Amino acid sequence: MDQAEQLRRIIKGSAPPKRPLARVITVTSGKGGVGKSNTAINLAIQFRKMGQKVIILDADFGLANIEIMFGAVPKHNLCDLIYHGKSIKDIITWGPMEVGFISGGSGITGMTNLDKDNLGTIIDNLAELDEMAETIIVDTGAGISDSVLEFLVASGEILLVTTPEPTSITDSYSLLKALGRHPRYRPEATQVKVLANKVTGEQEALSLYGKLETVVERYLKVPISYLGMIPQDQLLAKAVMQQMPVSLDNPKARSAIAYEIIAAKLMNKELYKTIPRRGMAAFFSHIISGNKAAGIYAGR
Repeated sequence: MDQAEQLRRIIKGSAPPKRPLARVITVTSGKGGVGKSNTAINLAIQFRKMGQKVIILDADFGLANIEIMFGAVPKHNLCDLIYHGKSIKDIITWGPMEVGFISGGSGITGMTNLDKDNLGTIIDNLAELDEMAETIIVDTGAGISDSVLEFLVASGEILLVTTPEPTSITDSYSLLKALGRHPRYRPEATQVKVLANKVTGEQEALSLYGKLETVVERYLKVPISYLGMIPQDQLLAKAVMQQMPVSLDNPKARSAIAYEIIAAKLMNKELYKTIPRRGMAAFFSHIISGNKAAGIYAGR
C-alpha cells in the first residue's frame, strides 16, 4: 500500500463527516522585499475587523517576518506538532486582535517522511484548523523554490504581490511560468489574483498589471486577475519599525485603507461563492502525497 492510499484510509477513518472547510489564501511573491508578509498580516487584521476568525501559517522558512510584526516569539512550531506530541492548539500563538499564528519551521518538509500513525495524528490536528478559523492565510517564501510551488499548487486561491520594479515584474512572471509548468497545476481549480504594492496610485498599479498580463497572456496558460493596489506609504514603514500592522497602528493611513478595500473585495459575496474550499487537511494532504492525494477531500 503506497503512502497516498494510506493517507486516504487515515482521513476517511478519522475525519468526521461534513466538517466545515476553511478558506485558504496563499500569499506569495516572485522576489523578497515586496511586502508579502505585510500583506498577509494586514489582510488578517482586516478580516478580523469584518468578524472572520483568522489564522496565519508562516511558511517562509528561515525568516520570521510574521512573528517580528506580531512582536512575539512563538514557543512552538509545526515541528513540535509532528515530532514532540504537541496539539494544534499548543502551537498557535495569538497576536493582535486574536489573529492566530503558526510558525511552520522545517516541519512541513518533514511531513513526507511520516509513518501511518503519525500521519493520522497530524491530519486530525490540521483538520481542527477548519473549525478554529474561517480563513487561513499561508505566507510562503519568495521565489520559485520547490517548497513555494508545492504550496501554490495545493492552494485554490493565490495572492501574488508585486511592485513596479522591473525585477519584481520579471520575477512574478517567472513564478507564474514555473507554476504553469508544474505537473499538478490545474488552472480551472486555481485563482491567481495580482496585488500591486508600493505604487503611487491606481494608474501605476493598472500599468504594472497590464505589463504582467500582456506577457502572461502571450506566453503562459495561467489565468490571472487584478485584485487592487497598496500605495507607497511612510506610515506603513513606520508601523513596521514599531512591530505593528499599519491596519492597527494607523487605521486611517492610505495603506491601511487600501488593505481594507482589498479585504472587502476578497469577502465580496459574489466572489466568495466562486472560491474553492479545500480546508487545511486537504491542503497538506496535497503537499504530502502529490497528485495521488489530490481530490481526497473533493465533495466532502
